[in-house]
Parts: sequence; structure tokens; C-alpha cells
Amino acid sequence: MISNPGNKKITKKDLKGVFWRSMPMEASFNYERMMSMGFAYSMKGVINKLYHNQADRQAAIKRHLEFFNCTSATSPFIAGVLTSMEEKNSMDPNFDAQSINAMKTGLMGPLSGIGDSVFWGSLRIIASGIGISLAQKGSVLGPLLFILIYNIPNLLVRYYGTIWGYELGSSFVDKMAGGLMNAITYAINILGNTVIGAMVASMVVINIPLKISSGKNPETVQSILNSIMPDLMPLAATFLVAWLLKKKHVKMVWILLAILVISVLGAFLGFLKP
Repeated sequence: MISNPGNKKITKKDLKGVFWRSMPMEASFNYERMMSMGFAYSMKGVINKLYHNQADRQAAIKRHLEFFNCTSATSPFIAGVLTSMEEKNSMDPNFDAQSINAMKTGLMGPLSGIGDSVFWGSLRIIASGIGISLAQKGSVLGPLLFILIYNIPNLLVRYYGTIWGYELGSSFVDKMAGGLMNAITYAINILGNTVIGAMVASMVVINIPLKISSGKNPETVQSILNSIMPDLMPLAATFLVAWLLKKKHVKMVWILLAILVISVLGAFLGFLKP
């Protein structure tokens, strides 16, 4: 049960509101800030309760409209942790509000890795296998079991994740002292960057098949680059995009269009094949 002493503003009812609001997390998805609008919507109820000043509410909503992308099933856990931090921020004038987004950013990577592996990589496959095998035999249990096997764990993780995130955040934030917050956020960021690095190596494909020698096994530009550092070009492309994103005069839409055009031409010319 959630304890609610006199210095607490958030109740279990409020957390249930975060849980229900998190359901359409991916209903508003964009390529600039991904699930930010859905996440801000899930936090809207507690923000309205915690902040009575309109300027404070706007600042809180603006915080949660920053980039957010995480497996939807594990996102409510982050919302629960940040609800606790927003509560602390509303009561303590010396609280560092920037640590809220730092915590959100730090948790996205690890929870995405866990959530994608469990829900998309494992549970969905298991549910599909059971559902399809029954559906092929003409059983109505096929689609029903697929829905139940996938969604029951999904809902349980969402619901208890919201509550546990808040409980963890409450005790977690209260114990923050000195540089502990920065140290933990730094450690979480390392883990998140590790996940992102693995995604770059596995999902960004750039191949340069130009031959620089002849014979049975000719040397290619790509083989030389691989001998220097495997996946060097995907890493360079990622850093290039990150550098362009920091340029205020370069719009996101132009970066996306450039990636699209280069990808189509590269695939046609053989530069983007594994």
C-alpha cells in the first residue's frame, strides 16, 4: 500500500490516473521527440495537482515534452519515479528541477533494452506461436489467447511499475545527498549509452564494396575499414547526425529527408547492404 503522510500530495488514485493515461502512450508519435506528447499527457494529472501556479505547470509540462522514447510497457515505471520527483520539486524550493529530465533520460535506455527484449523479442513471439497454432486448427482460442498472453503481463507491468516507480522514487529522492544523484545518473547514462551503441552497430548498415585490388579475394574499402575498427562507418554516420542536430540552423526534417535519399541511393548502388 502507498503511504500518504501529511507531507505527501500524491495518492494511489493519482497513480492510477498516471497508469490509465499511459495507455495511449504511442498514440501521438513523431520522429523529432518520439513519445514525448504521450508521456506529457500521462503526467498531466499529477502536474495539475502538484502545481497551483500556471507558470509552474507550464514549466513542468515543457519538461516532459522533451525527447522521450521507451518501451510503452516500461514507460509507466519512469512516470512513477518522475511523479515522486515532481512532488519533491513542488515542496522543496531548493530542488534541482533539471535532475527530473536527467533521471528520465538515464532510465530510457536500460528500460527500453529490457522492455524490447521481454515484450517484443520474447513475449510477442510466444503469444504469436500459441495463437497461430490454435488458429490454424480453427479454434477461436487462437486470437483470444494471443491477446491475453501478451496483454495481461503488459498491463501488470504497467500498473505495478507505476506504483513501484513512485515508491522507489520517494525513498530514492529523499536519500539523495551531495553528488549521489549525479553519480547514479551518470551510471545509468553509461548503461543507456551502451544500449544505444549496440543499436547503432546492429541497426545502422553502411557497406563500401569498392575494390582496390584484383584476384580471387580482392581487397575492398570496407574490409580495410573493418580491420581498423568494425562498424566504423555506422558510428561515424551516427556522430554526424548527432552533430547536425546540435546546429540550430539545421532543421530536423532536412536531416530526415537527407537520410531517406542517401539510404535509397545507397541501397540501389550497393552501399547499404549487409
